[in-house]
Amino acid sequence: MVNKNTIKIRKKLDKLDNSFLSLIKKRTLLVDQILKNKRFKKDIIDRKRISLILKRIKSKSKKKKIDQKITKRIWVSMINAYIDYEYRNFKKK
Repeated sequence: MVNKNTIKIRKKLDKLDNSFLSLIKKRTLLVDQILKNKRFKKDIIDRKRISLILKRIKSKSKKKKIDQKITKRIWVSMINAYIDYEYRNFKKK
């Protein structure tokens, strides 16, 4: 049986998850705009940009005292998910 404190915390997590969904929707709309500007499928993966993003996240995680392994795994997963999304939604002009 789950105690009342755990239930309260889980409700907060559920609320936070809903906020994440709103942010993912906003991010997806921005990715759609970027995708419209890509002329070739080979333009979908920008390794320099990915490296820069991951370095930035590592630095910000360190400053905010967030476990860097967690944030790296989240961002790598998100980047890969959006790369897949871009490939599935790429349209030749």
